[in-house]
Formats: sequence, C-alpha cells, structure tokens
Amino acid sequence: MNSSSRRTVLKTMALSSGAIALAPGLLLSARDLQKDRLGVALVGLGYYSTDLLAPALQQTKHCYLAGIVTGTPSKAEAWSKKYNIPDKNIYNYENFDDIANNPDIDVVYVVLPPSMHREYTIRAADAGKHVWCEKPMALTAQECRDMIDACAKNKKSLAIGYRLQHEPNTQEYRRIVREQLLGPVKYINCGAGYRDDRTDHWKQKKEMGGGALYDMGVYPIQGARLGSNMEPVAVVSAKTSTTRPEIYKNGLDETAVAKLEFPGGVFADIKTSFGQNFNFLDIECEKGDIKIAPFSAYAGVKGSSPLGEIDHPYQVPWQQAKQMDDDALAIMGGKPMLVPGEEGLRDIRVVEAIYKSAASGKEVKL
Repeated sequence: MNSSSRRTVLKTMALSSGAIALAPGLLLSARDLQKDRLGVALVGLGYYSTDLLAPALQQTKHCYLAGIVTGTPSKAEAWSKKYNIPDKNIYNYENFDDIANNPDIDVVYVVLPPSMHREYTIRAADAGKHVWCEKPMALTAQECRDMIDACAKNKKSLAIGYRLQHEPNTQEYRRIVREQLLGPVKYINCGAGYRDDRTDHWKQKKEMGGGALYDMGVYPIQGARLGSNMEPVAVVSAKTSTTRPEIYKNGLDETAVAKLEFPGGVFADIKTSFGQNFNFLDIECEKGDIKIAPFSAYAGVKGSSPLGEIDHPYQVPWQQAKQMDDDALAIMGGKPMLVPGEEGLRDIRVVEAIYKSAASGKEVKL
C-alpha cells in the first residue's frame, strides 16, 4: 500500500470511529446522512396522533408525515385526503412488515396502547426503521429491555416520547438542579392527574396498560427523577385506590401515591390520578424552592425560583414538534437520542416497584 492509499484508509477509519463514538451501536445508512428531512409513519391514529402529532408534523422542519398504520379503513381514507398521503404509504396491522420495503419511511412512531408497544417496536426495528415510542414505554421492565435489544441488534435508534425533556422550561429547572444553583435538593413533591370519565378506553383496561400509574404516573416519576437529578433507591411506601370501582375494576388504580427514596436521604412524594385534576412540581433546595405549575401540560409549563421566573417563550408552538425535530436531527447527525429507551426502562422499573409496594405494604428496594 502506498502512502497516499494508507492516508486515505486511516482517514476513513478515523471518520468511522468518530461516528461510532457519537452513537455506539447505531449504524447510519447513506440515506440517513443525505436526507434533510426524515419520513415518519404514525402507528395508531387515536387522539394523540390525530390532535397532536399529525398537526405538529406540519410544523416540523426536519421530519414530516410520510405514512400511517391503521386498522380502520375510514381513517386511512380521511388521513390520505387530509395530509395527501399516497396509498403506498398506508398500512394496516396485517401488512405492517412490508414497511421494510418503503424508502419514504425512515421512522416508525408507535402510538398504540402500552400492551402493543413491545410488538410494534420490535417489528419496526426488524423492518430496518428507527423507532419513536410513546410513553409509558411498555408494561414491564423486561419488555423495555426487549425493545432496546431489538433496536440495538438492528442498529436503529430508539427514542421515547417524553416531550417534556425537550421543553425549554423543563430544561431550565433541570439546569438549576444539576448545577446546584440553589444548593442540594432536600425534598420533592410532585403530582399529575386529571379526571377521566371514559369507561371503555384502554386506560380503563388492565391488560392493555390501563390505570393511572402507567399513563399519568410516569410524569411525577419523571418529575422526581429529573427534579432531584438522581435515580431512586427504594419505594418506601405506596398505595393504589379507586372511588369508581365500576370503571376501575379488579383493583385497577384510579389513584396512586408513593414515597420514593433517593441517595443522600432525599425523599419524594408523588401522586397521580384519573379522578382529580392537579399538576405541580415542588423542588425544595437548600437555598430556596423551585415551583413548576403546570409542570407536565401540553402548553404553558412555567415556574419560579429565588433566581427568577422560569418562563421561556416557546420558539415552536407544539412541544411535540420540537421533540420530533430534535430526534430527527439526532438520527441524521449520528448522535444519541435525548430520551433513549433506557429512560423509559428506568420509569417502568419504578412503576413495577410501586405496584409491588402497594400490594405488599412494604418497602421495595430498587
């Protein structure tokens, strides 16, 4: 090999090593690197896709609505007309795997009941697509691990739809905590709930991932974890209950409360409910308190601290648009996801421990 050829090989190896260092296990195709916008297929066309994700995809700069997956022909027809989606980019649950042959679709966004997240994440990864998956990530920690493993095996990225981690006011309170601008965190109190009067939605069906703790509970779990900048070491105590057993049947939780312990003797009280409206995050620090309310709403997240107001104006009207643009840019740049699958796994481990503590009446170590 002459010196010129050797320099070319070494340069190529260096560039390749740099890409691997940016995103271990993620192999980017030439198409990923060449595209300036990624095509996204929404799997499941319920409220969240219809009212939030699809409109947000009309505002995104780095990704766009390229396809849909639905089991309802009338929805397929309506979406095709509204968003000008070609027939070849419309799938149902039977022919979903054919998406592997469609170069228009780079990302599959799983927006299904939690009981279906594992299956469709794995099938999407096996089809060679990057995956975005709504929260809660899955029903069990093992299902989360299976999803992470499938994406790693196929060298595809996996992001969980925690829009708030992309939201500027959330990022600001996290910065204050992380840099200890108010000293160490001493205690956290966090809650997220709303009144859900539906009786036959998946949120009222245990086998589909229903119950307040799975759906809304991951918000206060996130609030406690992000607000402390630590991972819990134990669920000290927990209780689940319902005031409407005709809706929340067979022990399904309408409301859940828990006390979490973090390193250094820091505790967090969290609460979630489908029977009450509340939304707050209070972080008690050595030099004053951070108060965010609402802390997990689709809009209007804001708060205060002794350092001043936490109320950054949104550059993008939809939180979901920033989330998807951030994730698309990460894919195209060969960078790790801001909210990878491991983040969803962390929350589901806590959910499982809360249920175990509530059932046993005992502390559960994490």
